[in-house]
Amino acid sequence: MRQLLLKPLLYQYSNCRDFVKEFNISKDDLIITNEFIYAPFFGEMGLACDVLFQEHYGKGEPSDEMVDAMHKDIIAKGNYKRIIAIGGGTVLDIAKLFALKNVAPALDLFDRKLEIIKNKQLILVPTTCGTGSEVTNISILELKSRQTKLGLSVDEIFADAAVLIPELLSSLPFAFFATSSIDALIHAAESSVSPKASPFSELFGYKAIEMIILGYQEIAKDGEAARIPLLGDFLLASCYAGIAFSNAGVGAVHAMSYPLGGKYHVPHGEANYSLFINVFRHYTAKSNDGAILKLNKYFANLLKCEIDDVYENLSNLLSRILPLKSLREYGVTKEDIDIFTTNVIEKQGRLTANNFVELDAKEVKTIYTELY
Repeated sequence: MRQLLLKPLLYQYSNCRDFVKEFNISKDDLIITNEFIYAPFFGEMGLACDVLFQEHYGKGEPSDEMVDAMHKDIIAKGNYKRIIAIGGGTVLDIAKLFALKNVAPALDLFDRKLEIIKNKQLILVPTTCGTGSEVTNISILELKSRQTKLGLSVDEIFADAAVLIPELLSSLPFAFFATSSIDALIHAAESSVSPKASPFSELFGYKAIEMIILGYQEIAKDGEAARIPLLGDFLLASCYAGIAFSNAGVGAVHAMSYPLGGKYHVPHGEANYSLFINVFRHYTAKSNDGAILKLNKYFANLLKCEIDDVYENLSNLLSRILPLKSLREYGVTKEDIDIFTTNVIEKQGRLTANNFVELDAKEVKTIYTELY
């Protein structure tokens, strides 16, 4: 059984200028990013490469429509040797696809109707501390016509280089910091109880959990500004969590969040957060042994509480970082619960295969209903 795959070469720089110099960015490169990131950090460097701003092609989570629109412009601009993505999960997930020869229509790509061939180098530079996408072989798109999200997981979309630059997080608003870092925590927790977990993936997952929880405790005590000196730690924790879930996978939390994000456009990390605690409570109630017991003991030690109080204490801490909403606050209806449940059972098998214990349709519906 494979224990651990570390695919991209990992780089870290204290500032963006050092990254540009060492990677020798040139006219053969295409940078995919956001203008609000590019302008302050790279705008004065006079780079010779082409630059594409993702927000010019749509807002919110990455979608097949966004990819198809960008593809037309990329084809028109010419051939590139490297795709360099600088951004959050939306930018990174989209850019992964453009390292492939056949990209559009994106719906056909995700339905595996297009041959998957990598023909460009891929360099990923995260600007949030959540997705861990820079070290994973997964791209997740909202499929607009189907009102859901779907992941494409193939080794061809692994980055050739993942680059960590803490400077890029310095302007990240607290709300985005909160949703992205909670997403990283969930990656670490889900991968740690996955049947595919190994001692190697757990090494990265548990370290990410420790760094994030300790950081949250500092922020809860001293306020939002306390995150600033910790941004490098959170960026590293996100990368650790990405390595963990790239190897062991994520499960029911992500599977159940996809219909919510797909229909109501809830940001990915926030959608995961809405399901996280309740899914893990159900895991524990169904089988309080093995990997979940180990994880709960670890949380109890970090939170300085009894093991039976772990999820109450964890919920209280996370609510200091990001208040939890009910599903109805996002617009979810009671009728949606049945639709979401069917989607999870019938469409998200890639993810639910990584559940700590099996959750059938009745149990999935119960979790949604309790959160309604």
